Amino acid sequence: MSRAAAPLQWLTMGLLAVGLLGLSPALSLSLLAFGLAVLTALKLREARRIEERRVVALLQLVCAGLLAALRPELGPSLLQGLAILMALAGLLALELGAGPDWKALLRRSLQVLLAALPIALVLFLLLPRLTPFSNLGTGHGMGAVTGLSDSMEPGSIAKLSVSREAAARVAFPLGGGPPPLEQRYWRVLVHERFDGRSWRSAEPPFARPAAGQPTPAPPPPAPGEGIQLWLTEPSGLSTVPWSGAGRPLSADLNLQRSGELLNRAPGSQRRVYALTRTAEPGDWRSVPPGPSDLLLPRGENPKLEALAGEWRRLGSERERLNAAGSWFRAQPFRYSLEPGALPRQAPLDHFLFETRLGFCGHYASAFTTLMRAAGVPARVVSGYRGGQWVQPVGGTGYIDLRQADAHAWSEVWLQGEGWRRVDPTAWADGDPLASATAGAGSLAGAGGPWDWLQQQWWGLDIAWARWWLGYDSEQQQALVARLLGKQRHLLGLVVLLAVAISLAASLGGLGWLGRRRSGDPLRLELERTLRAFARQGMAPQAGETLAGFAQRLTRRWPELAGPLGDFVEQYQGQRFASTPSRSGRREAQRLGRVLRRSLNTGIQSKEAVQRVDR
Repeated sequence: MSRAAAPLQWLTMGLLAVGLLGLSPALSLSLLAFGLAVLTALKLREARRIEERRVVALLQLVCAGLLAALRPELGPSLLQGLAILMALAGLLALELGAGPDWKALLRRSLQVLLAALPIALVLFLLLPRLTPFSNLGTGHGMGAVTGLSDSMEPGSIAKLSVSREAAARVAFPLGGGPPPLEQRYWRVLVHERFDGRSWRSAEPPFARPAAGQPTPAPPPPAPGEGIQLWLTEPSGLSTVPWSGAGRPLSADLNLQRSGELLNRAPGSQRRVYALTRTAEPGDWRSVPPGPSDLLLPRGENPKLEALAGEWRRLGSERERLNAAGSWFRAQPFRYSLEPGALPRQAPLDHFLFETRLGFCGHYASAFTTLMRAAGVPARVVSGYRGGQWVQPVGGTGYIDLRQADAHAWSEVWLQGEGWRRVDPTAWADGDPLASATAGAGSLAGAGGPWDWLQQQWWGLDIAWARWWLGYDSEQQQALVARLLGKQRHLLGLVVLLAVAISLAASLGGLGWLGRRRSGDPLRLELERTLRAFARQGMAPQAGETLAGFAQRLTRRWPELAGPLGDFVEQYQGQRFASTPSRSGRREAQRLGRVLRRSLNTGIQSKEAVQRVDR
């Protein structure tokens, strides 16, 4: 057993341990991955015989495969690939004994991985896709930190801290560029239930097809129809951000009547999804309001209700909305992340008529309550506003959304128009986005070289998500339909045939690489050097020694006398030495490369001189 086997296997365990750090405990398979890794490490610690080490190597490969299923993002995938490479190298070290060194083991392992890629590609493209792994369920409490939650109670927050954690990225791969900064409102949750202090979202269950009925695949985008490609970080919510306009391109997405976009994938995982980018508003804007959009606890905020009662005498919802907007602009409201907590009694009266200090949650809550008290259906919407446009070097541009971009605004129902977005925070002095121009940064602006490097990496991550993670069951079904048409029952036979062809090609490639590198390294180096001279018309004659052939070469190319003599001396010294050394063999190989480069350089110089003379 090679001495390199143990270090390689322990290095593999270290890489797997790093991969485990990013797992969410809410995933049902996370505990299995943790347990398998711990058992593998304990087995490696006690393993003494080669059979036990083989079991360790196989367990490491299984653990890496499980991590690949749980974390398919670009960074973890690269880490998993490196762990598999080290696990294969450790297994080869066990099987090949003390002969190969680390470099040879890693090279051979890389060849095995490359040979397996065709089979993996066939299975990835044609094997039926699995549904996302289910989660065990997890709570999410954002506390006094910027971010999203299914409940919102701004009056209880005295100070709101800004979090620069990543929230989502949205790219536009078919061109068109990002929307202007003032139009970047990405809705996530609709809060309709109000108890006088807090707003809550009623998330309906995901609409699933009836038993035995396949999920219909959405139609592909029309020619020239833009696409939004989203990559969201784990949030614990079943709703995901979107622009409010467009059409889902995945059966995993379900657009609700309230304008919420539900995603079937667990919220504790990263999610990738795509929507069309249409200019027409979605049908949800024309859905009439329900009774909950006017519900309001009476007597909680008497001053607010008295002010809204004056507007209620106006004839239409539009006039009441205009009156509210004029009143807000006339008041000295100020934006602040440290407004102090509001009292338990009449909290919105205290905000509107005394402190006039708060962040987006205060303004959206107070304005929506005023509209309901004035008889205008209204609701609070939370999501993200703004976002920084990032153009990676040599990649698709995207909008970077951080938790600092979390925002709340209002939607009011106007007869003949539908639901209209109203952002009362923009009427307050000091609003971070009120004076920004299109293309400017938001609260999540770049912070330095580290942020720049992170943005470039995220650009690669989006490309990975688009071409690898974005290949879902709908795209696979479309590919199978193009390949087989109505003969879909032949898919199993096609997969077996493609795997057989890929396996034969991979084994043939490994065999060719093995024969190419087999044999005595010194002899292989000599043969490469002789072939280089043979291409120039100089080959050894029958019975000619290496030294004699070198003298004949020196007479034709005097400038090669030095490197040619060094190579011949080193080669013969190693060939006829009683105990050849590895360092001496490597030196002979190096001198052979120097000699071939000198030969090529001399020939190119002579050809250049001849061209000048002509």
